[in-house]
Amino acid sequence: MSHSSILIPRPLVRTNQWFIFLSTLATWLSGQTWFLLLPLIAGLLGMFFDYNPIMRAAKLFLKKKPSEYIPEDKDQQQFNQLIAISLLTVGFLSHLMGWSTIAWTATIMVATASFVAILGFCIGCFIRFRWQQYRYKKAQDSN
Repeated sequence: MSHSSILIPRPLVRTNQWFIFLSTLATWLSGQTWFLLLPLIAGLLGMFFDYNPIMRAAKLFLKKKPSEYIPEDKDQQQFNQLIAISLLTVGFLSHLMGWSTIAWTATIMVATASFVAILGFCIGCFIRFRWQQYRYKKAQDSN
């Protein structure tokens, strides 16, 4: 993931986080695994085609210009989305295969991460920051 100056307005990121959380909650409450496919497909579209339908729909409701909102870094959001996609995939496939412990673990992790991010702490950001620190330290030690 290279450094880019592309920024995403925070309300769009929050909408995506709410969508992940509520879809996971809907799966738990209804027992309908297909709810996990909604944020999973939206995340895959965003990751591979730069078109997240949830964020695109939310953009229609912005009251200000996108540049007037608190920005979120696109690279960081892509990293976070990769984690969410991975956990949603594991959760969905585990549900299909009847592996309920793995399914619950994966969906609890993605729901917790999205809800905690809504509250203001980004677990994915912390993981990425620590990974970058590790890589920097390793590069320094090899010099």
